[in-house]
Amino acid sequence: MLASLACCSLLVAASAVADEAPAPSPEAAATEAAAPAAPAFPSAGVSANGKINWKTKQQWQLPAKPLDFAQTLDNKKVFFLTEDHQVHLYTAEGKALGAFPVPEGVIAIEIAPRGEMLYLLDREGGYTALDISVNQKIDVSGSPVRGKADAPVTIVEFSDFQCPFCHQVIPVLERVLARHPNDVRLVFKHMPLSRIHPQAEHAARAAIAAQKQGKFWAMYDALFALEEEAWESDKIVEDTAKKAGLDMARFAADLNSEETRMALAKDMMDAQNADVTGTPTLFINGKPMQDRSEDAFEAMIAEALAEAGAK
Repeated sequence: MLASLACCSLLVAASAVADEAPAPSPEAAATEAAAPAAPAFPSAGVSANGKINWKTKQQWQLPAKPLDFAQTLDNKKVFFLTEDHQVHLYTAEGKALGAFPVPEGVIAIEIAPRGEMLYLLDREGGYTALDISVNQKIDVSGSPVRGKADAPVTIVEFSDFQCPFCHQVIPVLERVLARHPNDVRLVFKHMPLSRIHPQAEHAARAAIAAQKQGKFWAMYDALFALEEEAWESDKIVEDTAKKAGLDMARFAADLNSEETRMALAKDMMDAQNADVTGTPTLFINGKPMQDRSEDAFEAMIAEALAEAGAK
């Protein structure tokens, strides 16, 4: 089986694999409830010497007395260890994402830069590292689908056609779909990383234009079949469209249309809402994949099928 694959990212992100630890595995339970309001605090002020200005940005009340906290490097999420032996996860705006129990002896927490790992320290000197992820609701309406439309398991792929790591995951996805023709479908979402891949946005719009002709997957296969050096040609996207059998006059009209640009903007917004920071990023029934090996795919698909059967 393939080992875990790397990804292209706009952020420098730390990653780690935790050994099994005695602490319970975290399962963030999504909730739409906002945190209770905190006691009133002055909204702004200046220090006595007139040198320091401050202004309150967010404020809320925790459900239990806090013992420790940590905030992600991008300031999007905050973790609180509370005296009721829970770790509570909030957005920076105070929206409660969920909580999970930790052993009674835990006295301090720390996180990886993006909150993908949580580190616990107990009063006896014990250390535990936990993988952390938050399930996402991703709008896939209008997105291209490969596989049965009513399959119980949906893989959502946020990807960039010029990303070499996205290219590497394609054979894995093909084998997974071949093994589960009735149970798994693949949904593609665009996330071109234009800062590091100069032709990525062009390719994304080209694929959307191909989708309008019912040939998205032909374009998808053709673009991902390109060698890395092929992207050095300014004409590679148009040449690939011709090889995919597109009507080039219609393609040219759709490539830069407002409708195409809006479709791309929607995917980019969906990526932002799902906390996607790099490519490829994959979700299985809304659960983010941190390990993209075939064994991990099979394990998560089996879990998703079991959950679907239990409903």
